[in-house]
Amino acid sequence: MKIIYLTVAALVLASCSSAGRSLNKLHSTEERQLTLGIVQKEIRRGMTQAEVATALGSPNIVSKDSMGQETWIYDKFATEASYANEQGGAGLLGAVGGMAGSVLLLGVPSAHYESSSGASATTQRTLTVVIKFDTQNRVDLLNYHSSRF
Repeated sequence: MKIIYLTVAALVLASCSSAGRSLNKLHSTEERQLTLGIVQKEIRRGMTQAEVATALGSPNIVSKDSMGQETWIYDKFATEASYANEQGGAGLLGAVGGMAGSVLLLGVPSAHYESSSGASATTQRTLTVVIKFDTQNRVDLLNYHSSRF
């Protein structure tokens, strides 16, 4: 019986560490995220295009006006999903040495009840950053808009 408990504990621990390794491989945890705080902290008037690219990465859209001045647009959106799940149950087993949830053990019937319930929520976030450069390719104007719904 002790061996069974140790085996189950080892399997649970192995699955937890495997889930942790999988989470670390997600691209969203490997990349630097573009946030309003980073934009406000890093971007200043007079910065070069190279400095902006280092701070924020590549823009989504680059355009030029009639005077040849570039405008960079960073348009990001994210969907955050969260969920909670609860499980509960009760079991009654009519024989020694069986496991809860078995239907029939050594000809002795058992009963098992299990239920689960849960809830989920989804939130959308957007961040649009517009950076206009002057004729020397330095930041002239910075505008941004952030929303959550």
